[in-house]
Amino acid sequence: MASVIEIKPQPTSVPPVDVATYLRPGTLTLPVLPPLSLYVHYPWCVRKCPYCDFNSHEASNSDAVEDSYLDALRADLEASLPLIWGRRINSIFIGGGTPSLLSSAGVDRLLSDIRTLLPLVSECETTLEANPGTFDAERFADYKESGVNRLSIGIQSFNDDRLKALGRIHDARQAHAAIDIAHRHYQNFNLDLMYALPAQSIDEMQADLEQAIAAAAPHLSLYQLTLEPNTVFAKHPPVLPDEDTAAAMHDWVERRTPEAGYRRYEVSAFAQPGRECRHNLNYWGFGDYLGIGAGAHSKISFPHRIVRQVRFRQPATYLQRAASAQFVAEAHEVTRSELPFEFMLNTLRLVDGVTVNAFAERTGVPLTSIEPALDEAERRGLLWRDHLTLKPTPMGLRFLTDLQTLFLSP
Repeated sequence: MASVIEIKPQPTSVPPVDVATYLRPGTLTLPVLPPLSLYVHYPWCVRKCPYCDFNSHEASNSDAVEDSYLDALRADLEASLPLIWGRRINSIFIGGGTPSLLSSAGVDRLLSDIRTLLPLVSECETTLEANPGTFDAERFADYKESGVNRLSIGIQSFNDDRLKALGRIHDARQAHAAIDIAHRHYQNFNLDLMYALPAQSIDEMQADLEQAIAAAAPHLSLYQLTLEPNTVFAKHPPVLPDEDTAAAMHDWVERRTPEAGYRRYEVSAFAQPGRECRHNLNYWGFGDYLGIGAGAHSKISFPHRIVRQVRFRQPATYLQRAASAQFVAEAHEVTRSELPFEFMLNTLRLVDGVTVNAFAERTGVPLTSIEPALDEAERRGLLWRDHLTLKPTPMGLRFLTDLQTLFLSP
């Protein structure tokens, strides 16, 4: 089954931003800078799910905390402006955590601050993650008025027993109610659904997918549950379907989604025509993204280097550091030898792959530097290429980790 290889930046001591340092000559020459997206992290949830390894913490209901966090987000964005000066934002993604815990006024203030400080492309895709247990029709109508034009709804399952096993705060009735509200106010939204859940049968999994299809969501994200380190499930593993059952579930997803009018365009993403998530396409296409908020990650390109940053992870620390405008906990320049793997790690998740020219444009490294790995991937039947395109084969998508690993530096 496909899995994700994670790159962890090496910690460094991070001085205040000095753009002149990033603009100095270096080992790379990027002919153009890639598209730029904005990610905003909201770190609180009603309750931490036992499978979740995201930077999320049980919420405080204090309005003062929301106000303080919004103050910090604006200060974080202002401090980051020199790194992206003059560049337009193609998409905004407000993730978490559970950003739908934010008040109507809070979302309005956040998006107003963003529009004040950053130039956005026309019809900028602005996504907000939401959980069914936090849905309120009036509030979600307000979000739309404030500029949110896409929702990503964490359904996970329509089965109450499976939802309980996952530690979710909503039930199937609330999931369907959330979808009804989304249809009422939004033309574009995503449903997150997981499979191979504790004690889940194939019949139950198929019923979940059929309900998601019947819900007529423009976009589906379909993931196999994995036990991530440092989670409750990792410490106390539930009984999951065996490998053969999980593989049969995966095969059903691949067969059923195209029948229902959804095209798979990324390992776990399926969309009706024209409803692909622009934010995710930029991310997996090795585009740039500025991340603000507790624990947010950034990848920012300059003419002669590519820099990665990570914000302070703990919300309390992030808020404390805001007073001195010090938000970045870790930063490092991606080395020339690391870039080929980083590029392929991301772009090989895309069913259509990328253009051959995109490799040199976004890494500053010639394609000839990975020719042996490309040849080996082709020999194993994991990669298809011609003079225009690089893309994974169906087998390459199934064994994605094997394909990606071929591009690791020796």
